Amino acid sequence: MFVILLIVAGTALFLYATRNYDYWLKRNVKHGLPVAPFGTHFQNTFGFKSITDVSQELYNKYPNEKVVGYYRWSTPELIIRDPDIVKRILSTDFTNFYFRGMSRNPKVDRVLLNTFHADGDNWRLLRQRLTPAFTTAKLKNMYPLIVKCAQKLQSLGDNIVAQGGDCDIREMMARFTTEFIGACGFGIEMDTINDEKSLFRDFGKLIFTRTTADVMRFAIWEAVPLVRGFFPVLNPKIEKIATEIVKNVRKQRKGKPSGRNDFIDLLLELEAKGKFTAESIEKRNPDGSPVIVDMEMTLACMAAQVFIFFAAGFETSSSATSYTLHQLAFNQDVQKRIQQEIDEVLSEYDNKLCYDAVAKMSLLDMAFKEAMRMFPSLGVVTRECTRPCIIPELEINIDAGVKIIIPIQAIHNDEKYYDNPSEFRPERFLPEEVKNRYPYTYMPFGEGPRMCIGARLGQMQSLAGLATVLQRFSVEPAENTKRIPKVNPRSNVVQGLLGGLPLRLKLRTNRTVA
Repeated sequence: MFVILLIVAGTALFLYATRNYDYWLKRNVKHGLPVAPFGTHFQNTFGFKSITDVSQELYNKYPNEKVVGYYRWSTPELIIRDPDIVKRILSTDFTNFYFRGMSRNPKVDRVLLNTFHADGDNWRLLRQRLTPAFTTAKLKNMYPLIVKCAQKLQSLGDNIVAQGGDCDIREMMARFTTEFIGACGFGIEMDTINDEKSLFRDFGKLIFTRTTADVMRFAIWEAVPLVRGFFPVLNPKIEKIATEIVKNVRKQRKGKPSGRNDFIDLLLELEAKGKFTAESIEKRNPDGSPVIVDMEMTLACMAAQVFIFFAAGFETSSSATSYTLHQLAFNQDVQKRIQQEIDEVLSEYDNKLCYDAVAKMSLLDMAFKEAMRMFPSLGVVTRECTRPCIIPELEINIDAGVKIIIPIQAIHNDEKYYDNPSEFRPERFLPEEVKNRYPYTYMPFGEGPRMCIGARLGQMQSLAGLATVLQRFSVEPAENTKRIPKVNPRSNVVQGLLGGLPLRLKLRTNRTVA
């Protein structure tokens, strides 16, 4: 009897795990062979390959298809290869795909109630209220703080050169980014640049370092939807640190905005206003009008916004700037042209960094964008179908709950859109080239209504950091530098590199001196 029960239970589990494995077959969508219980998700489940690498392999395997099917355990997902369908998903039919598709539970992981992870009405409420933090006027007001961080960055570079010049440029730029976020976002100057063991730097490492235990915990969370009501995805220390940051700054400011006009001030303003409202994206009244929904900026909600402000700004900017410097180390002619541009522009501003000066550095801007094309910090973006709909370009219907993967890195490196995509060529971003580019083939910050809310801030800070380094130093390959860095297979939402990015810093001999 026991054996029979095992057989019955095993059969039932198998049928449950494979219940959707004919989903893409029925719709004539090409896909890999799913294997129970993982589907086609085995390599990513155990951290053998990042989701970016998995999606890029499938993208390249089916060059004549507009989409490719995928199974994350038993959930059908669709990898989009066609830019017109990408546009439909991210913009045109946004009302059918407004869920991020990460299935996070902010009641368990409270720091995930933020503009990136939240879905539906929670996302709309937060997005509308936090957008004012990123206006042009507020970005310009931040620049004196950026300059202060940049000066510390140059001092760090001087110390590195004095010790021989070899460094992990990824770590160097991470310290600058962390210092910037602390100063401009939270009004905290922690001297992260000179203190490699600062609280903020440890916070960044905690968020983006995935241990074996983290990989296994996430595998359980993905495989068994029933546990999501009580099983956390993130390390509990992350919420604790984010909450402590809010509590400390809030206490310093006596619960009121300080006049610094930084991110914390905005959160304190929202807290003081009580409930804030918006038209629902999910619910309708009997007459068809949207229901009015509301939210309060509680301590937990503030901690969630601090978490994503730090996480999104820290990893993406430090990754993008360090990869730009990596490419410039192997393209000395481009590096010299950029340095000449920096010298010429800064000579108009008494050799001092400022918002208007960096805005004139067009070649630096193009090089940064080209680096993000080759290695976007977010290798993929995801969505979830919120209601049954038809994708006209495919003439197929998909159901609510089907996940969508937009393989940004694969599209960015497709020779159909970029000639010789492995070549670092900033001129791809000349105005005339950008004008002629096929839409939705360059999306380092995403596209559509859920495009990164802090894209302009990230770019502004990144260009300031790059200008600061290249004004004073040159970069070249170190002995252990790899031409093509190896991606950390355990990185998922944001890409990471194994072993950092070793480079050699040298003082410029022909630089402009104030």
